[in-house]
Amino acid sequence: MSGEESDRRVVLILGGVRSGKSRYAQQLAAAGERVAFIATAEGRDEEMAHRIARHREERPSGWTTLEAPVDLTDAVVRCDGKFDTILVDCLTLWASNLMEHERQDVKRITPHIDRLVRALQRVSSTVLLVSNEVGSGIVPDNEMSRLYRDVLGNINQRVAAAADEVLLLVAGCPLAVKRRSEPVTA
Repeated sequence: MSGEESDRRVVLILGGVRSGKSRYAQQLAAAGERVAFIATAEGRDEEMAHRIARHREERPSGWTTLEAPVDLTDAVVRCDGKFDTILVDCLTLWASNLMEHERQDVKRITPHIDRLVRALQRVSSTVLLVSNEVGSGIVPDNEMSRLYRDVLGNINQRVAAAADEVLLLVAGCPLAVKRRSEPVTA
Protein backbone atom coordinates (compact mmCIF):
# COMPACT_ATOMS: atom_id res chain seq x y z
CA MET A 1 0.00 0.00 0.00
CA SER A 2 1.58 3.21 -1.03
CA GLY A 3 0.69 6.73 -0.02
CA GLU A 4 -0.35 7.60 -3.60
CA GLU A 5 -3.84 9.10 -3.79
CA SER A 6 -5.17 6.29 -6.01
CA ASP A 7 -4.01 3.61 -3.56
CA ARG A 8 -4.81 5.42 -0.33
CA ARG A 9 -7.84 4.24 1.56
CA VAL A 10 -9.47 4.42 4.95
CA VAL A 11 -10.65 1.05 6.25
CA LEU A 12 -12.70 0.43 9.41
CA ILE A 13 -12.29 -3.12 10.73
CA LEU A 14 -15.03 -4.07 13.18
CA GLY A 15 -15.68 -7.23 15.14
CA GLY A 16 -16.47 -8.70 18.50
CA VAL A 17 -13.95 -9.62 21.16
CA ARG A 18 -11.45 -12.18 19.83
CA SER A 19 -12.94 -12.03 16.33
CA GLY A 20 -9.49 -11.66 14.72
CA LYS A 21 -9.90 -7.99 13.79
CA SER A 22 -6.49 -6.84 15.08
CA ARG A 23 -4.66 -9.77 13.49
CA TYR A 24 -6.41 -9.12 10.18
CA ALA A 25 -5.61 -5.39 10.34
CA GLN A 26 -1.95 -6.21 10.97
CA GLN A 27 -1.92 -8.53 7.95
CA LEU A 28 -3.30 -5.70 5.79
CA ALA A 29 -0.79 -3.23 7.24
CA ALA A 30 2.12 -5.58 6.57
CA ALA A 31 1.68 -4.87 2.84
CA GLY A 32 3.00 -1.34 3.47
CA GLU A 33 6.70 -0.61 3.55
CA ARG A 34 6.46 2.14 6.14
CA VAL A 35 3.90 1.38 8.87
CA ALA A 36 2.90 3.44 11.90
CA PHE A 37 1.02 1.64 14.66
CA ILE A 38 -1.01 3.99 16.85
CA ALA A 39 -1.93 2.35 20.15
CA THR A 40 -4.73 3.73 22.31
CA ALA A 41 -4.33 1.31 25.22
CA GLU A 42 -2.82 2.30 28.55
CA GLY A 43 -1.14 -0.18 30.87
CA ARG A 44 -3.06 0.80 33.98
CA ASP A 45 -2.85 -2.60 35.63
CA GLU A 46 -0.52 -5.59 35.48
CA GLU A 47 -2.70 -7.64 33.14
CA MET A 48 -3.08 -4.78 30.64
CA ALA A 49 0.63 -3.94 30.80
CA HIS A 50 1.41 -7.59 30.05
CA ARG A 51 -1.10 -7.62 27.18
CA ILE A 52 0.44 -4.44 25.68
CA ALA A 53 3.95 -5.92 25.95
CA ARG A 54 2.83 -9.13 24.24
CA HIS A 55 1.15 -7.21 21.42
CA ARG A 56 4.26 -5.05 20.96
CA GLU A 57 6.41 -8.19 20.64
CA GLU A 58 4.03 -9.62 18.01
CA ARG A 59 4.33 -6.56 15.74
CA PRO A 60 7.08 -6.37 13.11
CA SER A 61 10.18 -4.63 14.46
CA GLY A 62 10.27 -2.20 11.52
CA TRP A 63 6.96 -0.60 12.46
CA THR A 64 6.91 2.70 14.33
CA THR A 65 4.68 2.69 17.42
CA LEU A 66 3.03 5.80 18.81
CA GLU A 67 0.88 5.87 21.93
CA ALA A 68 -2.19 8.10 21.71
CA PRO A 69 -4.76 7.21 24.36
CA VAL A 70 -6.64 10.53 23.89
CA ASP A 71 -4.87 12.59 21.20
CA LEU A 72 -5.55 10.11 18.41
CA THR A 73 -6.25 12.69 15.72
CA ASP A 74 -2.96 14.50 16.39
CA ALA A 75 -1.10 11.19 16.04
CA VAL A 76 -2.83 10.38 12.74
CA VAL A 77 -2.05 13.85 11.38
CA ARG A 78 1.61 13.61 12.49
CA CYS A 79 1.96 10.24 10.69
CA ASP A 80 0.11 11.21 7.52
CA GLY A 81 2.36 11.20 4.48
CA LYS A 82 5.34 9.92 6.47
CA PHE A 83 4.02 6.35 6.44
CA ASP A 84 2.35 4.24 3.74
CA THR A 85 -0.01 2.77 6.30
CA ILE A 86 -1.28 3.98 9.66
CA LEU A 87 -2.87 1.30 11.84
CA VAL A 88 -5.02 2.52 14.75
CA ASP A 89 -5.73 -0.14 17.37
CA CYS A 90 -8.25 0.59 18.70
CA LEU A 91 -11.21 2.98 18.68
CA THR A 92 -12.81 0.89 21.43
CA LEU A 93 -10.23 1.93 24.03
CA TRP A 94 -10.08 5.45 22.60
CA ALA A 95 -13.81 5.81 23.35
CA SER A 96 -13.23 4.63 26.91
CA ASN A 97 -10.29 7.00 27.34
CA LEU A 98 -12.33 9.92 25.97
CA MET A 99 -15.16 9.17 28.38
CA GLU A 100 -12.77 9.30 31.30
CA HIS A 101 -10.83 12.33 30.03
CA GLU A 102 -14.00 14.31 29.27
CA ARG A 103 -15.87 13.14 32.39
CA GLN A 104 -18.54 11.30 30.36
CA ASP A 105 -19.72 14.57 28.81
CA VAL A 106 -20.84 13.80 25.25
CA LYS A 107 -20.69 17.49 24.33
CA ARG A 108 -16.98 17.43 25.15
CA ILE A 109 -16.39 14.04 23.48
CA THR A 110 -18.05 14.93 20.16
CA PRO A 111 -15.38 17.47 19.04
CA HIS A 112 -12.73 14.72 19.34
CA ILE A 113 -14.79 12.54 17.00
CA ASP A 114 -15.38 15.46 14.61
CA ARG A 115 -11.63 16.14 14.41
CA LEU A 116 -10.83 12.49 13.70
CA VAL A 117 -13.43 12.27 10.93
CA ARG A 118 -12.14 15.48 9.30
CA ALA A 119 -8.57 14.15 9.45
CA LEU A 120 -9.60 10.82 7.89
CA GLN A 121 -11.23 12.69 5.01
CA ARG A 122 -7.93 14.47 4.24
CA VAL A 123 -5.24 11.82 4.83
CA SER A 124 -2.88 10.77 2.05
CA SER A 125 -1.73 7.59 3.82
CA THR A 126 -3.81 4.45 4.07
CA VAL A 127 -5.44 4.31 7.51
CA LEU A 128 -6.70 1.08 9.07
CA LEU A 129 -8.86 1.53 12.19
CA VAL A 130 -9.84 -1.34 14.49
CA SER A 131 -12.95 -1.17 16.67
CA ASN A 132 -15.32 -3.44 18.53
CA GLU A 133 -18.91 -3.80 17.42
CA VAL A 134 -20.73 -3.58 20.74
CA GLY A 135 -24.24 -2.84 19.52
CA SER A 136 -25.28 -6.44 18.93
CA GLY A 137 -25.52 -7.49 22.56
CA ILE A 138 -28.02 -6.90 25.31
CA VAL A 139 -28.84 -3.45 26.62
CA PRO A 140 -26.40 -2.77 29.47
CA ASP A 141 -27.93 -2.55 32.95
CA ASN A 142 -26.26 0.71 33.98
CA GLU A 143 -26.09 4.26 32.69
CA MET A 144 -22.31 4.44 32.17
CA SER A 145 -22.24 1.23 30.13
CA ARG A 146 -25.15 2.43 27.99
CA LEU A 147 -23.39 5.76 27.45
CA TYR A 148 -20.19 3.95 26.46
CA ARG A 149 -22.10 1.77 23.99
CA ASP A 150 -23.70 4.91 22.52
CA VAL A 151 -20.39 6.82 22.29
CA LEU A 152 -18.61 3.92 20.62
CA GLY A 153 -21.57 3.31 18.31
CA ASN A 154 -21.44 6.96 17.27
CA ILE A 155 -17.68 6.78 16.67
CA ASN A 156 -18.10 3.62 14.58
CA GLN A 157 -20.91 5.15 12.50
CA ARG A 158 -19.03 8.40 11.89
CA VAL A 159 -15.78 6.63 10.96
CA ALA A 160 -17.68 4.16 8.74
CA ALA A 161 -19.27 7.08 6.86
CA ALA A 162 -15.81 8.57 6.23
CA ALA A 163 -14.22 5.20 5.38
CA ASP A 164 -13.72 3.82 1.91
CA GLU A 165 -14.25 0.31 3.21
CA VAL A 166 -15.80 -1.30 6.29
CA LEU A 167 -15.08 -4.91 7.18
CA LEU A 168 -16.71 -7.05 9.86
CA LEU A 169 -14.62 -9.88 11.26
CA VAL A 170 -16.51 -12.96 12.41
CA ALA A 171 -14.48 -15.94 13.69
CA GLY A 172 -11.45 -14.60 11.82
CA CYS A 173 -13.33 -14.25 8.52
CA PRO A 174 -13.68 -10.77 6.98
CA LEU A 175 -17.08 -9.79 5.62
CA ALA A 176 -17.31 -6.69 3.43
CA VAL A 177 -19.90 -4.30 4.86
CA LYS A 178 -18.93 -1.36 2.63
CA ARG A 179 -16.71 -1.30 -0.41
CA ARG A 180 -14.92 1.71 -1.89
CA SER A 181 -17.43 2.10 -4.71
CA GLU A 182 -20.52 2.08 -2.45
CA PRO A 183 -21.65 5.52 -1.25
CA VAL A 184 -23.15 5.77 2.20
CA THR A 185 -26.72 7.01 2.22
CA ALA A 186 -28.67 8.08 5.24
